[in-house]
Amino acid sequence: MTGKLKSLELKRLAPGRRYPDGGGLYLVVASPTARSWIYRYSMDGQEHWLGLGSLHDVSLKEARLARDAARLRIKGDRSTPGVDIVEERRAARAHVKAEEARAELPTFEECAEAYINEHGAGWSKKHRTQWPSSLKRYAYPKIGHLKIPEIKPSHIHDLLRPIWISKRETANRVRGRIETIIARNVDINDPDFRNPAELTKQLREKLPRRPKSSARHHPALPYTDMRAFMAELGKSTGTAAHSLRFLILTACRTNEVLNARWAEIEWEQKIWHIPASRMKMREDHSIPLTEPAMAILRHMQETRCGDLIFPGTGAAPLSHMAMLAVLKRMNRRDSTAHGFRASFATWAEECTDHPDGVREAALAHKYKNETTAAYQRGQKLEKRRKLMQDWADYILPVKLRAIA
Repeated sequence: MTGKLKSLELKRLAPGRRYPDGGGLYLVVASPTARSWIYRYSMDGQEHWLGLGSLHDVSLKEARLARDAARLRIKGDRSTPGVDIVEERRAARAHVKAEEARAELPTFEECAEAYINEHGAGWSKKHRTQWPSSLKRYAYPKIGHLKIPEIKPSHIHDLLRPIWISKRETANRVRGRIETIIARNVDINDPDFRNPAELTKQLREKLPRRPKSSARHHPALPYTDMRAFMAELGKSTGTAAHSLRFLILTACRTNEVLNARWAEIEWEQKIWHIPASRMKMREDHSIPLTEPAMAILRHMQETRCGDLIFPGTGAAPLSHMAMLAVLKRMNRRDSTAHGFRASFATWAEECTDHPDGVREAALAHKYKNETTAAYQRGQKLEKRRKLMQDWADYILPVKLRAIA
């Protein structure tokens, strides 16, 4: 049949065929009881078929009107761009499906309660009390009712701002707990996910500036002087000088380096595992090692004579004064071994975009000494490897980067 369809002819159409009415309108007859209107159009070089309804519900006249209306939307005009109606419908269906899936997700409060129930048995009595009470007081009023994908950095900012200065440690811990709970409830394979509770530079700059601590600090060399210092240190030989270079490259504490054992080095993965017994916070700590740090280990292995990487006299480790003696011989009374951690921290904050969570995990600082610490030191190991590589590249003259 050619030409336009007529109302009287619709009852006599054979099943299994598609009948044109003109202007892109077709009646598709699948069976005597399954007959529907379809509008055929092209957009951006692709052919599309737009359903306009069943013959049982839409008359021929209504189908033609629907076709004309669709044609106008697809074509558009000077003020309104054309619309691909088929893609628009697909997007709408996908949105509805996503909303339905999101509606099934638990709220942040439900996720937090599940996390506490799962891990609380292994916590101290203090933590079992503090976790739920701090979240109930500071987090739940702002984000407790939200699904994890709905939480934004602005929500974290709003709940932290009132306590960021007045309750410094509480604010740090609440943020870390929120970050841990969110990380626990996201797809581990999602490469685009960024934890909204992570203390990024953007979030930190939006929060009130905290006053400087009145605590006494170790003398520290300005990070801008580090490359010249490392070049000068590179001329020194001996175990103490090598241990000081290793300390600077790893940003570790003196005791951690002086008591380092060969058994703690994972050569293939280039990781140094420090046991909790030697950590200030009494938690295991793993450090990604850069090539310059590995070069120091290979050099020390040539004269290995026991379990200690940097041995002193006999089976004892080097004295705590050994590194200070190196600095004294270099006429560097303005620095201490521990002060190089401050040099590293200041450089990382002022010269890089590495998130606070990564920087603080690299230093194994006190306020990370909770469940979030394990996450940051484990899951963020490769991020910390990039941080430590940037540090090595910054402080070492090119000729010393490979030989440390």
